[in-house]
Amino acid sequence: MLDAPKNLTRNVLIAMFLGALIGAILYYSSFFSDGIKDFIFEYIFKLGGEIFINLLKLMVVPLVFFSLVSGIASLSSLKSFGNIASKTIALYLLTTAIAVSISLIVGSIFQPGSGYLMAETVALKDLPEGQGIYQTIVNIVPANIIDAMAKNQMLAIVFFSILFGLALNKTNHLTGNLSESFEKLNTVFLQLVLMVMKFAPIGVFCLIGKFVITDGFNIFQDVFMYVILLISVLLFHAFVTYSLILRFFASINPLHFFYKMKDAAIFAFSTSSSAATIPVTLKTVNQDMGVKKDIASFVVPVGATINMDGTAIMQGMATVFIAQISGIDLTLIQYVQIVLLAVVTSIGTAAVPSAGTITLVIILQQFGLPLEAIGIILAVDRILDMIRTSVNVTGDATVACVVAKSENSFDEMVFNKT
Repeated sequence: MLDAPKNLTRNVLIAMFLGALIGAILYYSSFFSDGIKDFIFEYIFKLGGEIFINLLKLMVVPLVFFSLVSGIASLSSLKSFGNIASKTIALYLLTTAIAVSISLIVGSIFQPGSGYLMAETVALKDLPEGQGIYQTIVNIVPANIIDAMAKNQMLAIVFFSILFGLALNKTNHLTGNLSESFEKLNTVFLQLVLMVMKFAPIGVFCLIGKFVITDGFNIFQDVFMYVILLISVLLFHAFVTYSLILRFFASINPLHFFYKMKDAAIFAFSTSSSAATIPVTLKTVNQDMGVKKDIASFVVPVGATINMDGTAIMQGMATVFIAQISGIDLTLIQYVQIVLLAVVTSIGTAAVPSAGTITLVIILQQFGLPLEAIGIILAVDRILDMIRTSVNVTGDATVACVVAKSENSFDEMVFNKT
């Protein structure tokens, strides 16, 4: 068993506090000149944060590839892989549907957009273009795997890794147990992840400092109700929905699960990227929770791409909010359509910061809602994106545990170990 850095959670939390404190002092204080503030922002917070994110992303492709290949190659029965894949996808789609449904219900009851006058706009040319469902499906099968790896196209990487793992499984006896080499390489990359995690407090300090020195704590502005409701639904889904799924589908203690999940959740919060958090999530699910490698190595990378519960919650709440401030009443049928659209578009949402605003365009266009209103959402999206990424990653780990338990690939002793 590889040893993780000691007191990591404590050190990361301290770093988050210090980053926010120093960033706030620089943002609100008039004592420091703009030149000093710009220098600290550019060459300490921004530089340190980007280096840390790059270190995490550096591990993603090789770790996912070697972990998935070695996991599938070690399966004694390939039939079990089909069961794993079907359960994983079904659970991800189910939790996303639940997430957006809760968001729509809360939004329709509390009406965050009532009494708000739409003033802030964003030019349509400034909005990023989303990727359609057709192109998402096509990109699952890469024409060039090297290009797909270079562009971090996770579904394509997972697809190729599955094919390679299946081929290795069938030919392992002809290649002198080549799978053992992939197992050893996987261990090496896990060790690299642990090495990078030792620098996590510094990276988190820079990321939080960069955010606060840029925007201060003025995230609520005039959309206080929208922000509060969205955060409430995100927390409810993370701590209530996932707890019920863990308890009733897998008989797993939710409190112990969340305790084990704290490192990955903090990483997701600070990076705002499910993809960048994959190495930490894999380590947490496999080594700390006892999910066997063949399950974790499939469920986590797939989840980072198609499991966007936090994003679906934002899309549901944002759609209701924008409809209300535009004076448009949505019908029950339209609510059902929003659920379906949010589930489908979540599959094509990239695991990068604020990618949910891209697919939000598709939903707004479907119901003739003003795209200019996305400017209001973007104004407060940064901190909300951090929270919903933590929810997404927690969902990945939840599904991994449930699938592993159903396949008898869950080590209770490892999970219960404190």
